[in-house]
Amino acid sequence: MAFTAKDVKELREMTGCGMMDCKKALTETDGDKDKAVELLREKGLATAAKKAGRVAAEGIVKAYIDGNVGVLVEVNAETDFVAKNDEFQEFVTNVAKTVASAAPADVEELKAAKFEDTTIGDLLTAKIAKIGENMNIRRFARIATDGVVVEYIHAAGKIGVLVEAEAQDNDEVRECLKNIAMQIAALNPKYLSSDDVPADYKEHEKEILMAQAKNDPKNASKPENIIEKMITGRLAKELKEVCLLEQEYVKAENKESVAKYIDQVAKTAGAIKVKQFVRFETGEGLEKREDDFAAEVASMIK
Repeated sequence: MAFTAKDVKELREMTGCGMMDCKKALTETDGDKDKAVELLREKGLATAAKKAGRVAAEGIVKAYIDGNVGVLVEVNAETDFVAKNDEFQEFVTNVAKTVASAAPADVEELKAAKFEDTTIGDLLTAKIAKIGENMNIRRFARIATDGVVVEYIHAAGKIGVLVEAEAQDNDEVRECLKNIAMQIAALNPKYLSSDDVPADYKEHEKEILMAQAKNDPKNASKPENIIEKMITGRLAKELKEVCLLEQEYVKAENKESVAKYIDQVAKTAGAIKVKQFVRFETGEGLEKREDDFAAEVASMIK
């Protein structure tokens, strides 16, 4: 399968590897991007997908809390200029309020939902015509809880987080959950705890780590059981990085975990059990308009 300059660019953004390494990986995998990522990781050239899903579109993430209902919504636009427009931001707020009140199952149902004397879909069409730029309601999350839900918006809507917990509703709990939301925004955990990590994910990561270890000349003389112990330790460390409750709490001075921080707050605020979180990053996984970078690497493909 042939590949293009655009493929090299995307692989570079996904892995953080150099252009020539990306080109070689695509050549060896016959243009298969997923296999190329795996190959680069096995060679120790790419980290575990930490740079995958980079922001590639404009828009905004907004949060809305109505009592025990929390909403996070992402709406995209073509330019950052429009994303900062007051009318665009008001539209996104109205979308979030509609998600809270109508509880739609998906974006299509949301577009059909009533807002004042029109629907969200018709309102979107009208905004596109008035503002003169394409806009898209990409996704939303809605949490209705018997406990507490808090929101955190970072960098004027570039990242948004909701956190739900089973807890008493008091100022200490809310401050704790807000701090946890900031942690999620900064470190982007994938799971609540290691108990929530699927077995196939663990096995896959173990295979990658094993390939990395075997490709490292320093391990050439080490017996299989020693390498296995190394892999077990590395996997545990990796899971600690992607699981919220096991991450090192960023505001702690003694390197305690997020779980330990929650336990400390619970001593005076009452029991706190984090149940779930949602994190949206504006444009993650979407592709920006073409720029001159493709031309920079085009000669490498010929």
